[in-house]
Amino acid sequence: MLDLTLGYSPCPNDTFIFDALVHGRVAVEGVRFRERLEDVETLNQLAREAELDVTKISYGAIPYLLDDYVLLRSGGALGRGCGPLVVAREPVPMAELRGKRIAIPGRYTTANLLLRLFDPALAEGVETVYSDVMPAVERGDFDAGLIIHESRFTYPEHGLVCLVDLGEWWERETGLPIPLGGILARRGLGAGTVRAVEEGIRRSVDHAFAHPDDSLPYLRAHAQEMEESVMRRHVELYVNEFSRDLGDEGERAILALFERGRAAGIIPAAGEQPLFAP
Repeated sequence: MLDLTLGYSPCPNDTFIFDALVHGRVAVEGVRFRERLEDVETLNQLAREAELDVTKISYGAIPYLLDDYVLLRSGGALGRGCGPLVVAREPVPMAELRGKRIAIPGRYTTANLLLRLFDPALAEGVETVYSDVMPAVERGDFDAGLIIHESRFTYPEHGLVCLVDLGEWWERETGLPIPLGGILARRGLGAGTVRAVEEGIRRSVDHAFAHPDDSLPYLRAHAQEMEESVMRRHVELYVNEFSRDLGDEGERAILALFERGRAAGIIPAAGEQPLFAP
């Protein structure tokens, strides 16, 4: 039995996707998974240290990791109307934030890559755990904050306003869905195991879609401070057909993000290793 570490966040979209896989409702022959739940930037850092065999990852981090990892086509988060937001206490033009303090949920998050593409003149953001961004902006510790996940549903409760929806901006610029997070597997596992893991994740997504109530206890256990209505909206927004398989459109969206990031000098140039799993 091959024992693999599987990293993902405690957010409802991830627990919904992986519930069947880690609880034996679907299986990958000869493989056992040990889940590790961490916030997205912690997962990005663990992958940079090659600590995990299979992991959820920000697309903004992937270009730094391709020597060790390959991108799977199932289990990720892409879509429309689901991008990160820049929020503040008062409605101000984004240009007025140049030189100001902006809280970001991590240097290697896709959200931060999008923000830098949107306006390269903005000062480098201050890394903050994503769940602390809104309270910190509300207190006045920062002039603005870059928010992700379920925060897009709850920021008005903190007295904040949206300055820009970076997902909407991306969709206008490219006509493509926004790539948020993908799933990487270590190249050293070998092509056969990588393919089996990818198919296992796809079947886990299929099971979640077909039997959504099965995963509810797992979602609730890791979203105890989240209202159930928010939890359900989170899943509906971030889990879709792209989570089952990227397809041609999903792949084009990812390649467009990387091409723009490289052209802007934000992420490293493409190496020799292929991006997608064989």
